[in-house]
Amino acid sequence: MGVRPPSDEMDDEPDVIEFGIAALDARLEQLDVTFPTTAEELVAEYGDVSVPVDAAGSEITLAAALEKTAQQEFDTERELLDVLHPIFEEHRKGSSRGYLSQLRALLPF
Repeated sequence: MGVRPPSDEMDDEPDVIEFGIAALDARLEQLDVTFPTTAEELVAEYGDVSVPVDAAGSEITLAAALEKTAQQEFDTERELLDVLHPIFEEHRKGSSRGYLSQLRALLPF
């Protein structure tokens, strides 16, 4: 998922703000995580990495997300993302502050 930030006519800003699985996917590529891997290895190496779960800036750490899944081994990045997707969605819904607040977070004023 992603949302376009307000434009301030500067080219050095990102085109979109990534959150949820899209943000995790980007972080995994930056961190150069290799697969297959285990939840234990991910927590030991990258557990403190925070991932935004909504446009309002709510975050969850990789360790906290992995604690909520029973799966301990991941053969591919896609498998990890598929397992964590419902956890990110649950966290996003739990941190939701209502439609009006979400709309305000998306608008530049």
